[in-house]
Amino acid sequence: MKNTKKETTIYDIAQKLNISSATVSRGLQDHPAIKKETRKKILETAIELGYRRNIIASNLRRQKTNTIGVIVHELNSNFITSVLAGIEKITTEAGYDLIIAHSYESYEKEVANATNLFHKRVDGLIASLALNTTNLNHYKQYHDKHIPIIFFDRVEERSDSAKVIIDNYKCGYQATKHLIEQGCKNIVLVTASLTRNVYQQRYKGYRDALDEAGLPFSESNVLIKDLSEQCGVEAAEYILQMNPRPDGAFITNDFSAAVCMKTLKENGVNIPEDIAIVGFNNDAVGKIIEPQLTTIDYPGIDMGEIAAKSLIEQLAGDTKINQISTLVVRSELIVRGSSLKTHS
Repeated sequence: MKNTKKETTIYDIAQKLNISSATVSRGLQDHPAIKKETRKKILETAIELGYRRNIIASNLRRQKTNTIGVIVHELNSNFITSVLAGIEKITTEAGYDLIIAHSYESYEKEVANATNLFHKRVDGLIASLALNTTNLNHYKQYHDKHIPIIFFDRVEERSDSAKVIIDNYKCGYQATKHLIEQGCKNIVLVTASLTRNVYQQRYKGYRDALDEAGLPFSESNVLIKDLSEQCGVEAAEYILQMNPRPDGAFITNDFSAAVCMKTLKENGVNIPEDIAIVGFNNDAVGKIIEPQLTTIDYPGIDMGEIAAKSLIEQLAGDTKINQISTLVVRSELIVRGSSLKTHS
């Protein structure tokens, strides 16, 4: 038999305690005008009767839901996990809840997520674009309603929206220059789609470091992959078949780099003696693989905290939406054994 028991209301609590509904309402909000003893009785009675506050209705009356939407392109990533931890730390302190949506690297899914979060009336949005996102039309509804958006990591550089990024060009340049300084002259780049800002800028840094050193560039030395576990295997297999075999590799994802190193070692390749390798992200796996992986430190927690603080400042009216353009988070090259040819 279907349970038709109605929800307990503040009027039920008021009737049981023989006080006004207004007193109950203020008591449930811990209002100082209500005596402490009365507040205690109200809370105890609310628990006894199974009362649940309708937070959504209460917030909507104030035209605010105290929720922030987050769209990420993947969840199986130490970097994204770190970003979410940074966002959660700041938003919790500010009294906001998070609704996290996952695009699975799909533009269509990202569009659906953006629309769904819009209709859930989030107060603001933090988003990182999917690999094949070609336009930002699905975010126009937010701009039209003056709902602030912060894009992070993967962004559309031509957009006027606020962005939190690292200097991907500098990182690509530093990683490649480091390999050149170790004596590498034939360097492979393993990266993802150059349509996304992060990979396009790292590629430009790689190209310019080669050019500055007077080393030739070859399209065959650039592998465009999905930076997955399988990518690491495929990159290693490609390197093993190359003639002449490269003496350096810049792989723009630590997990793919670690899998690539493992596969190369299983095929008799010595690292860094035969090939020096640099990864990207400073994931924990880089300290487990042997030799330890040289990498670019990409502080996800910092990025998450900065994105969340920027959004909350806009929500609080401390900064206007059009006052923020691009915020650049620090990054640095961490040198470990996988690239140190000159010390091997």
